Amino acid sequence: MSVSLRGTNMPESPIRKLKPFADKAQAAGKKIYHLNIGQPDIETPPQMFDALKNYENKIVAYGPSQGLPEYQDALIKYYAKYNISLKRDDIIVTTGGSEAIIMGLTICLDPGDEIIVPEPFYANYNGFATAASVIIKPITTRLEDDWALPSPAAFEKLIGPKTRAIMICNPNNPTGKLYSKEDLSALAQLAQKHNLFLFGDEVYREFIYTQEKHTSLMHFPEIADRVIIMDSISKRYSACGSRIGAFISKNPQIMKAALCFAQARLCPPTIDQVMAIPTVDLDDKYFASMVAEYKARRDAVLAGLSSMEGVKYKTPLGAFYIIVKLPVDNAEKFVTWLLSDFEIDGETVMLAPANGFYNTKTLGHDEIRIAFVLNVAKTKKAMNIFAQGLKKYQSMH
Repeated sequence: MSVSLRGTNMPESPIRKLKPFADKAQAAGKKIYHLNIGQPDIETPPQMFDALKNYENKIVAYGPSQGLPEYQDALIKYYAKYNISLKRDDIIVTTGGSEAIIMGLTICLDPGDEIIVPEPFYANYNGFATAASVIIKPITTRLEDDWALPSPAAFEKLIGPKTRAIMICNPNNPTGKLYSKEDLSALAQLAQKHNLFLFGDEVYREFIYTQEKHTSLMHFPEIADRVIIMDSISKRYSACGSRIGAFISKNPQIMKAALCFAQARLCPPTIDQVMAIPTVDLDDKYFASMVAEYKARRDAVLAGLSSMEGVKYKTPLGAFYIIVKLPVDNAEKFVTWLLSDFEIDGETVMLAPANGFYNTKTLGHDEIRIAFVLNVAKTKKAMNIFAQGLKKYQSMH
């Protein structure tokens, strides 16, 4: 007896697979600064906890499969702030953004179909594609090009009879790249020309460190019938454990199928939706303060990197990640060594090897992803440990 091919091929998380080394380091008494995972340390808005305290129902019952109408209305109000006009029928509340992505893959693609995704990309896309039995066709973006999207002609070289969709994360995890209206317009034209769906992972919409405004795929009405937005409250409200996301489309056929998938899993978490409802009324000061804090953290990372010899990087303009090319042959070995064999005053740092963010197996082996999710003081300490560790590691290799 053996597990399925899907089970065999399901990749382990490159972000979490080094956890045993971290556990061992902590058991030995080391303090670890975690720059490896997108878990913010900013406090979740108190309005969410107030909503939980005020929940008076005596039974946590099943809710509607498409989500609580009160929360759908809150989402309609939220998206209106970004010039995205929605109605309830355009929204299905999901169990995290992850379920929204899996829904999109299973509704719009058949087993063996292909989706084009710029790499490096959020590592779990590989797992979602495996679960849906679809194939990711990566199109590589490069640090030396500031992670710019390749030309439409380069995309067209990958489009074949099995291609059904293109997916874009904007701002991007893991590169921090902010794609422009012109970038997305080029993808919209490709989708129209080749009759493709266009998926938008827009979880980091608020995390922008320039004066440029975020452009949503929903801002292109000419492709409204082929756009699906996947979203989540995890990052913008520092509520990663509240597994609430959204699957959004103006295509009635897609939404009819999505509702059937939603009914099959009954309903999204009721309590978490109740907690999320008041977030729509958070004022602009909340996001301005949050973005200013993340910008300060980003700048602390950049200051640390600027003192290191041989590292290469581009300044991220969005999200809260940066990909860094290191002067080492194997970044995973270096990251593991930091946990197992290096410390300064009983402290070390945990980073994410970047090879797991690529679909192309030969890429990313000399790169890491840093998540700037710790406060500035901790970030500075972590970057100093990283710098001293890299210097020592190079001297040994």
